[in-house]
Amino acid sequence: MIILLLILPYTGSASMIEKRDHLIGSCYLDENIFIREVKLKNNKHKQEPLLLVHGARVPGTGSFDLPVQGGSLAEDLAQAGFDVYIIDLRGYGKSSRPKEMSRPASESKPLVRTPAAIDDLKCAVNQILKWTDSQKINILGWATGGHWAAAYAEQHNDSVNKLIIYNSLYGAVDDHKLLGKGSVFEDKLNPKQFSHSIGGYQLNTKESLFQAWDLSIPLVEKDLWRDPLVANAYAQEAMNSDPESFSHTPPQFRSPTGAMADSFELAIGQKQWQAKHLLMPILVIFSQNDFWSRKADALAIVNEAKQAHLVEIPDGTHFVHLDRAEKGRSLFVSSVVDFLNSDK
Repeated sequence: MIILLLILPYTGSASMIEKRDHLIGSCYLDENIFIREVKLKNNKHKQEPLLLVHGARVPGTGSFDLPVQGGSLAEDLAQAGFDVYIIDLRGYGKSSRPKEMSRPASESKPLVRTPAAIDDLKCAVNQILKWTDSQKINILGWATGGHWAAAYAEQHNDSVNKLIIYNSLYGAVDDHKLLGKGSVFEDKLNPKQFSHSIGGYQLNTKESLFQAWDLSIPLVEKDLWRDPLVANAYAQEAMNSDPESFSHTPPQFRSPTGAMADSFELAIGQKQWQAKHLLMPILVIFSQNDFWSRKADALAIVNEAKQAHLVEIPDGTHFVHLDRAEKGRSLFVSSVVDFLNSDK
């Protein structure tokens, strides 16, 4: 049974946007799940609600609702008429953390893997459907969030209206230099096995958020591609997401490593869900300069799913929804809105 623990209303940066923060009790454990609601005041549109699912490290609000111009996908989609909901899975942001995250990381195996993510998404979806008096929900998942969203949708086709899988792995091929065989994530004594010596969670510095992002931007001057106000807000929200961040020198925030264990398996060709089982319309978004997902994954989903199509963003980075409008962000947002508004 879900119990509404907190409702905190406030006005968003756009005068017609309102936001509410909710904390709900988990259906499965003694955990609390954080959900932010972002919508137009007195929204008269009739679309299904939209849930945004973050990826491996930075929680929902830091990924989708930065308090700067060009940093809030949630506000952009709310302006387009959608009631948007952002989740922090357990172990992230304002949701409660497994007790193992209060102990040394080496004392636990990777935390918050796909089954746990599915459980949290089920709780969140059921609550959102009650709040909105809806029968189905739209879901957009970024990176590992796309994997988790698709895994949820495979088990709950009846509750998902449309699905957007954005720069996500699928397991279509077994070659991935960064995440797969031969990477730091592989157990050197047991090839093709994730190294559980990595522990249950990892610590992330501000600098670690930009290493791969910077490398994927095809310009020397990164600020021409990515607004520094957005970058700074992204880093600040990530650090603020963990109450223990500033107890470290330098500051570092915790993130569960279950996402990395999931991604390692996908990177070496071990699928955790089957696109052929997804019955809803699907939009697959792939950025050409993504360091995380692979075009083979995007094409496999489109080829195997019942009704899916691909949008490829030329020169887009893994973070295209946070890049400048002319560097792929406008195409990304318009593709999402057009898909959600279409009859298919």
